[in-house]
This record gives sequence, C-alpha cells and structure tokens, in this order.
Amino acid sequence: MQENYYWSDDYSAEFYITAAQCGFITTSMYKEEKLILLPEIQFEYALMKFDEIKISKKIRKLINENKYELKINQRTKEVYKKIINYHKDSWLNDEYINILNSINDKYNQVSNFKFYSVELIEKETNLLISGEIGYQIGTIYTSLTGFTNRDKKYNNCGKLQLVLLNYYLKDNGLKLWNLGHPQLQYKLDLGAKIYNRADFLKLWYENI
Repeated sequence: MQENYYWSDDYSAEFYITAAQCGFITTSMYKEEKLILLPEIQFEYALMKFDEIKISKKIRKLINENKYELKINQRTKEVYKKIINYHKDSWLNDEYINILNSINDKYNQVSNFKFYSVELIEKETNLLISGEIGYQIGTIYTSLTGFTNRDKKYNNCGKLQLVLLNYYLKDNGLKLWNLGHPQLQYKLDLGAKIYNRADFLKLWYENI
C-alpha cells in the first residue's frame, strides 16, 4: 500500500488487460530509447456516479443547440493523432497505440474488457472537435487521455463531450466512471468524488 507506480517491458495485450482488470491505469515512457509501460495503482481516484453529474448553463445551452453529436469507435486513428498533438510529451506513442490496436484486433469485448474511442463531431462540418480514449471493465468506464479543440469557437466543447459521454455510459448500463487522478479541478466540477485506494478497490471489485 506504500507504492503506486510499477514498470513493465511486457507489451502484450494479455498483460495490459490483466493490469487494467486489477485497477491499474497504464501509461508509458521512454528510457534509453526503450518503451517502458507504467502501470499505476493510484493512492486516490476521482470516481463519478452518472446521476451525480453537474451540468452548467453553458453546457445545457450547447446541448439544446444540437450542433454536435457523440460517436464511439468511428475515428480512432484521428483521435490518437489529435491527442498526441494536444499534449506536449504525450505518453501516447506509436508503440503504445500498437498495444491498443492488438487489443482491438483480438481481445476487444473479451475478458470483460472493451476499448473506447470517444469522438465529439460538429454536425455541419464533420470535424472532430473533442475526444478521448478509455476502456470499460464490467460496469466501470476508465478514462485514459483526451484532447479538445483550442479554437475559441469551440469553448466548452471538451466539457460537452464529457457530459454527452456520461449520458452514453449511463444509457448503456454502466455504473461508475473512473476519471483517474483527482487533482484536476474539472473532474470535481463535473461531479466526481475522491476515493482513497482501499475504498476505490472495494467499489472496483463490486462492479467489474
């Protein structure tokens, strides 16, 4: 219970899925030009119950304008590219993407694991405005990383994507949303609550 980060040079889909099933969120880094996977069992987690979401007036207005739609697993390669461009020194890299692709090719929806590419599309232009990647295990969805368009025209579209994803996950029978590290304020503003590791793991194993 004193440690949180571990490392592995096992790039197999089986290892990645097993770590995810145990509650680890795996990122990556390069050390001496070699990819190292970094499974983390966090000290604290931001968890959300879908009925507890907080929706601002600005987001309700965007929903009512009906200019955007949410799609799942339709433009995955484009989501990868935009995430890498959005984050400086992104841990999402070609080798990590290869692991995710191997899961999609062979293991998606097997062993209680389902990969998600989440895509907010502007209806008029068909542009991909905001998105993220994550996965479902049992009735829990875990967010990994995402992006949003920084153009002023698309202010609040990142938050809109999260709200529409909340509706989608709830409608598809999920029970909890694991937003990972609780330090980012937007997660708490959305309605997430902070759980320590022991309480997180109790909820985790009740819902996977």
